[in-house]
Amino acid sequence: MPAERHRHRHPFRRIALFVLFFVQAVSALFFVSDILFTVLGINIRPINWHAHELLEICAAFGLVAGLILGGQALLRAEREAASAQERLRRAALAFAELVDERFAEWRLTGAEREVALFVLKGLSTAEIAGLRATSEGTVKAQTAAIYRKAEVAGRGQLMSLFIEDLMDDEENPARHALAGRPKPQLRVAE
Repeated sequence: MPAERHRHRHPFRRIALFVLFFVQAVSALFFVSDILFTVLGINIRPINWHAHELLEICAAFGLVAGLILGGQALLRAEREAASAQERLRRAALAFAELVDERFAEWRLTGAEREVALFVLKGLSTAEIAGLRATSEGTVKAQTAAIYRKAEVAGRGQLMSLFIEDLMDDEENPARHALAGRPKPQLRVAE
């Protein structure tokens, strides 16, 4: 529900920011033009003193309102960024725990765990061999052992196990949308 509320507020926020920008631009233009006309000695037809003071007061209020609302927008953006960073941190921890659980369940050795992490990060066999200072043959043997222990046919299926676990959350709407459908079968590449 909070996401729906945020979506409904979004157009209003955009309009408010546009109006604020417009008021600030007009206010700044008023002050800058007033100063430039005076400095450059450009004489314009004077307006009523009361009207000029009223324009200056409105322009000043526009700039102050822009400062206040801009500060609020900055604080809100910082709070949202901090909240997103915290959610990302929690997701990363949850994924790390999931990876550790699976690796323990599969009884991977230390070397196999390291190789499996590199595989999950998308590194090629040659890149893994280079990082671990081993031969590609050794890495291939370790990945074969990992796939055998995880009961998968390759990288794609290994990755899909983790994606499936992440999506297999009770509160995930995608899971409820798929309720009643048969579980998709993974094809073994030949």
